[in-house]
Formats: sequence, C-alpha cells, structure tokens
Amino acid sequence: MKPKFLLLFLLAAFCLSSYAQTVVIPSHDPHIHYMGRIMMEDETAVLAWPGSSLSIRFKGTGVKATLRDEYGHNYYNVIIDGKVTSVLMPDSLEKEYVLASGLPDADHTLELFKRTEWPMGKTWFYQFTLDRNSITLAPPPVSKRRMEFFGNSITCAYAVLDSSGKDRGTPPYENGYLSYAAITARHFGAEFHNTSRSGIGILVSWDPLIMPELYDRLDPTDPESKWDFSKYTPDVVVINLFQNDSWIVKLPDNPQFKARFGDKPPSEEQIVRAYKEFVKSIRSKYPRAQIICALGNMDATREGSPWPGYIEKAVASLNDKKIYTHFFPYKNTPGHPNIKEQQAMADDLIAFIEQHIQW
Repeated sequence: MKPKFLLLFLLAAFCLSSYAQTVVIPSHDPHIHYMGRIMMEDETAVLAWPGSSLSIRFKGTGVKATLRDEYGHNYYNVIIDGKVTSVLMPDSLEKEYVLASGLPDADHTLELFKRTEWPMGKTWFYQFTLDRNSITLAPPPVSKRRMEFFGNSITCAYAVLDSSGKDRGTPPYENGYLSYAAITARHFGAEFHNTSRSGIGILVSWDPLIMPELYDRLDPTDPESKWDFSKYTPDVVVINLFQNDSWIVKLPDNPQFKARFGDKPPSEEQIVRAYKEFVKSIRSKYPRAQIICALGNMDATREGSPWPGYIEKAVASLNDKKIYTHFFPYKNTPGHPNIKEQQAMADDLIAFIEQHIQW
C-alpha cells in the first residue's frame, strides 16, 4: 500500500475507533430511568410536569445531554452522585450540553431534575453522550416507595428563591427540588410525581383550568391527553389544595369567579362536596393508597379560617380509614414559602407520615 493511502487508512481507522468509544444513550434506552409523567415520542422524551427527572448510571469521566426547550424558560438541576453540581437552562434550539466533565474514572449517577412547572414549557430530551471509554451501567435502583402530590404554587415551590420580598414566580425563582414535596420524598427514599400547577384550585383557579380537569392528564396542556394510572401507583398521596379557592370565592369581580359561579359564591355544602368528589376521584385511581388531605402553610390555615373545617367534613363523609387530614401551621409571613418554610413543611409532613403511615 502506498504511503499516502496508508496514512489515510490509518486516519480513518483512528476516527472510527474514537467514534466507537463514544457511548450514545438515546431517549428510549432502557438504561435511562424516568420519574414523573413523561411523554415518549419517536425520538425524544418530553418533560413538562415539575419534578420530572431522568437518571443514568455510568462508569466514566463525563457526560453530555442533547436537549431542546419550548421557550428557553425551564431550569434543571444537574445532580451528580446525589449532589446538585450545576443548573441548566436549555435553549429553544436543539443543543448538546456538558453536564459533567473531569470526573474520576469510576461509577457515577447522574440525574436531570426539572425545577420549573409546566407553564414554563416542555423540554425535549434526545440523548446522553458519554465520554470515550465510558461504560453504561444498569439504571439506578428504583425505590419500592412511591408518592404523589396534587398541589398548587406551594407544592411547585413558586418564588422559593426570591429573597427580595417581591414574591416573584418567574423561572429563576422557582425550584421544585426545594419544595416540601421533593424534600419529603427524598427523606423516605421514595419516587414521587408532582402533579401541580401554580394558581390552581378545586372549585376555581386564577386561570380557567381547575385540578379536577387537570389531574388525569399526561400532557398538561392537552385535555385529550390522558395519563395511564396503571403505570405508577403511589403508596402515599398528598393533596394540598384550597389555598387559591379560599381567595377567589371572595372576589365576585374576578373573571374566573364569574365563569364558575356567576354572581353568587359557592355555599359551604358546595365547597365540601367539590372536595369530597375530587378525593373520591383520586381514590378510584388508587384504591390502596393512603391519602393525606393537607392544607397550608399560607393563610388558608390561619386562625379562624373555615377551610380546614371544609376538608375535615369532606373526609369524614368518606368514612375511609386510609384517608387522613393534616394541616400545616400558618407561616404568618408575606408571600409564598421560602426555603426555610418549605423545609419546615417537609419536617412537619415527615413527622406525620412516620407516625401514621405504614409503607
């Protein structure tokens, strides 16, 4: 072989060898573990709900991910070996992002955790790419414990990072990883789904959609997209709703008040019945789950509020020994719960679960 052709041959062989040593893990690869209501398309996994995540285990020194965001508004925690190492804000164009580099050449776990809720848009995940000479390992072990939370802005950790006092709910200030829901799930080593939306209620919301119309969706933006409840069965369900209802039922000029009630606010009987019917819907999906009907820690649980009593009446009428009530103490500070107040809610809920729930 002539020297020129020999050089070209060796160069091609080297390139092919280098390429072969790069490990690509596409979105449908069974080595990826997904948590949350994930929409699987032909070549991508679509993340919308807060707290959705994807995890892999690998042996190697670095990993990249190819992503595209709907608006470029979502934030993700990059978690390496159980520690948050960086925050990623994917672009609205498909791009490859370095998630970790220069790691010890050893076994590692990586998780991408969606901090922001679904009105910030969806994110399309295409693939992971591992550094050369890496090895894909079996997916992270799945916990036998499972939880699900149905909630509003409190459960989404709206404005949790805003220390200015302005209570801003824009993407940089929301972090579902610091919500009482995520903290509680991590304490128990549990998988969890966060089926929540800021501003939502059971009878009425600040926007047209109410939780009884949202809770069974796969794609939260599409009323025709239905979640298959057989895919995930929680042991413990936490419902933390009624904060928004408690405000809007007192605002007859609010457009959502008018749309839901006309010119007359709902009676106590209507309020109790609506809550009861929603809990019955959850029970119908999860016949064996233990359900905690919670409320708080904003002003719906302040002294003199009737809303805890409405929940107690609804739960009592169900006569179900596996349905509990638990109310978070009123935080008595402006705005949404901050980091310390979310932690206090988690501590409170953890103590309640440890006392009352058998996993």
